[in-house]
Amino acid sequence: MTSVGVVAHTEKSLDGGLEALRLALETEGVHDPMWEEVDKSRKMPKRIRTLVDRGADVIFVWGGDGSVQRAIDALVGTSTTLAIVPAGTANLLATNLGIPRDLERAVQIGIRGTDRALDVGAMNGEHFAVMAGAGLDAAMIEEADGTMKDRLGQLAYVLSGARALSDLDATKTTIQVDGEPWFEGDATCVLLGNVGRAIGGLEFFPNAVPDDGVLDIGVVTADGVAAWSRTLARVAAGQAERSPFVQMATGRRFRIRFGSPLPYELDGGDRDEVDKLKVKVKPGAVTVRVHPATLEEGS
Repeated sequence: MTSVGVVAHTEKSLDGGLEALRLALETEGVHDPMWEEVDKSRKMPKRIRTLVDRGADVIFVWGGDGSVQRAIDALVGTSTTLAIVPAGTANLLATNLGIPRDLERAVQIGIRGTDRALDVGAMNGEHFAVMAGAGLDAAMIEEADGTMKDRLGQLAYVLSGARALSDLDATKTTIQVDGEPWFEGDATCVLLGNVGRAIGGLEFFPNAVPDDGVLDIGVVTADGVAAWSRTLARVAAGQAERSPFVQMATGRRFRIRFGSPLPYELDGGDRDEVDKLKVKVKPGAVTVRVHPATLEEGS
């Protein structure tokens, strides 16, 4: 019999709340799951490891992008499957994997779905399954985090992005891909993606596949509102690679250096400023429960 665990971020909400989650699990035949609750996403890994040690085969994570990223960080290298209940604002990984922001349907996928081994990126000692980067995206996420995001939802990212643009300066950047020089110049954003869609549903990497053994990288040289507006228009049209301000590649190992420290982000969670990033892909490092249709679509 499958052993099921739950780690719930109590500050996140979806449909009828945690009591509805218990009822949905009971409907699927799970009557006494191992249950842990946290009030901050940074407490998630310890509780995840506790459930892994107790023998959980599947762990449901109730939370947003920060909770899912922290859970993945703890599950890399284990045989335990992650089931996502998207109770956050953007729910980036769930959206890319076709897991709806619907409690009952998410639970059904978590119990009856198909296991998919996903690649993850390892960056500066942590793991990400969606995207990571430095520059505009990190500044936008940092500004939107907390009260603004709780109050305005995804609109917070639009407002914070507009503010970040006015303060953003291009930074001297050098990038190696798989040990070879790839980019040197001034940049305002560097993104690494394991999947295509990011905040707002924008398709940054149209050809990205989360289990192909490589990561996509994009560097943006747009500087100023006018250039960024042109760039984002291309991104919104699914044609980021056609922008004169964007360069793209794929690889397995990346070394990125900045002329001055920049904040960076992993899967929508902001981190402190750094002047270098070391990134590599770990193929098939975490297993996520998905709807079988996503395997057929190859998303």
